[in-house]
Amino acid sequence: MTKFTKRTALYPGTFDPLTNGHLDIIRRACKLCDKLVIGVAMNAGKKPLFTLDERTDMVQEALADIKGDCEVEVLPFEGLLIHFVETVGASMIVRGLRAVSDFEFEYQMVGMNHKLNPNIETVFLMADAQHQAIASRLVKEIAKLGGDVSHFVSPSVKQKLKDKYS
Repeated sequence: MTKFTKRTALYPGTFDPLTNGHLDIIRRACKLCDKLVIGVAMNAGKKPLFTLDERTDMVQEALADIKGDCEVEVLPFEGLLIHFVETVGASMIVRGLRAVSDFEFEYQMVGMNHKLNPNIETVFLMADAQHQAIASRLVKEIAKLGGDVSHFVSPSVKQKLKDKYS
């Protein structure tokens, strides 16, 4: 008799704000695991527009519209990613890639994480073509300058951006 082991993956990010590209990765990552933990990173070095609680709530709210193939949990975290991976019992890290420049950074991270824990695998998902240009940094800039971000984020995130910049 084969023992079934629940495969847990972690999708970490700052999600400042959550974009349609992030949601695409979440939907697709659910096809690879039984449980997906979305780790909302503190990352004060990026000077986020939204607080950790606001970003965590934003992700949680968006999940109500996602009927995925797996269980999804949203947790805030700070500190070393590999420690958080171990804490949630994940065996893989999911990362979204939009461009070659993303890969160069992520490639270095994979090497470092592998040295810290060789039992954790990293899986890269290429952004869908319609989401490749979406970057949270650019979405915030467009919103700040009064542009329409409705193609890049959900209606609720669009409103939250509007509220921040008004």
